Amino acid sequence: MTRDQLQTEILRICRETFEFKDPGLDDDLREVHGFDSIDAIELLREIEVMLGTKLTREEKEGAMTIRTINQVLDYIQALESART
Repeated sequence: MTRDQLQTEILRICRETFEFKDPGLDDDLREVHGFDSIDAIELLREIEVMLGTKLTREEKEGAMTIRTINQVLDYIQALESART
């Protein structure tokens, strides 16, 4: 997927699953949108569905520092690059 395609899909997930209103790419997900650890688990599950594969424990741990949608996009692109 291109970054634009990823962005469209992640923004859709944020709006539909997490009920974000007008999410900004650099919004702090926790501070601005009240994103918590349960939400993070759900987002990782959505990423697994997008990629069509299960994430390893190490890959999930790598997501622990993510704070913005741009960082989510960087994370997914890094996963895709590492797997090809």
